[in-house]
Amino acid sequence: MYDIRVTPVPAYKDKPQDESKLGFGRRFTDYMFVMEYNRKDGWCNARVQPYEKFQMDPACMVLHYGQSVFEGMKCYRRKDGGLQLFRPRDNFARMNRSADRLAIPMFDEEMAMAGLVKLLEIEKDWVPHSEGTSLYIRPTIIATDPFLGVHPSNTYLFYIILCPVGAYYAHGLAPVGIYVEDQYVRAVRGGFGFTKTAGNYAASLKASVVAEEKGYDQVLWLDGVEQKYVEEVGSMNIMFKIGGKLITPALNGSILGGITRDSILKMARHMGLEVEERKIAIDEVFDAAANGTLEEAFGTGTAAVVSPVGELCKDGQVITINGGKIGPVAQAMYDQLTGIQYGRLEDPFGWIVKLS
Repeated sequence: MYDIRVTPVPAYKDKPQDESKLGFGRRFTDYMFVMEYNRKDGWCNARVQPYEKFQMDPACMVLHYGQSVFEGMKCYRRKDGGLQLFRPRDNFARMNRSADRLAIPMFDEEMAMAGLVKLLEIEKDWVPHSEGTSLYIRPTIIATDPFLGVHPSNTYLFYIILCPVGAYYAHGLAPVGIYVEDQYVRAVRGGFGFTKTAGNYAASLKASVVAEEKGYDQVLWLDGVEQKYVEEVGSMNIMFKIGGKLITPALNGSILGGITRDSILKMARHMGLEVEERKIAIDEVFDAAANGTLEEAFGTGTAAVVSPVGELCKDGQVITINGGKIGPVAQAMYDQLTGIQYGRLEDPFGWIVKLS
């Protein structure tokens, strides 16, 4: 249905030999998918080409005005050697929502899907085999007009690059320490908080540095108006188990609607857990720790999947959650979700797209 041409690479890269040392986000495959946008032709010139550097004009608008959106997903290798994706169309749909908010022309999601499948067909040998590894997929759109003026670009570049990865955190499922940020804010309702755009992550970097200097792995963001209500953790959504209920902040326009977040909420309800999506004040969390009803806390996201929280620090007050160990719900969610993603468990939700 879609005409996607392929340009062969002149020479292939050496693939990683020791998959225990893959790390995250440092090594990239031979090919990339690319398509372009202009006002006359719309999204066009779809192709799989060698992974290479872009030549950019110093006046390129993405460098000055920040028009860029991206996504993150993974390709998994099953025990039988076959490959599969997890909810890729949901990622492309969210990418279009992000694009619309940044005045970037929306793309044909099935065209993007066809380009991704073609790219993965070519790069299938880059998908690692070891337990817990995968091929990380990063679709991105950037504005490309060489012009200094505050308005949307007339031209854009859409591309997908691939990266073989191990665990996002070197310590795996060991609980992380989280610093509650009370000085800086990341997003407010009506802004970019619900999008995956570079500016969202740039806004988080200073607080992340402060948290790291204090010995913490991540930052817990509060709302940008009252700095009272929990929003999300760094690059993840956040969930708490309080008094037997799984509670997570409701999507209010300043919180990213995570695909992993949505998957875990659906699985939790499927398992019979009581789930609440609502405003939750940080003081409620600390009060629950004080009265013994805070049972677990964990972050959710594509990169880490589930990241248990062992410690929270706010205004010098530190609470330890579940004795600093991963809780049974976080473990069950991790096992169930990764089991579906890697094809070890049945997928009752229709999330998996098999490639081979």
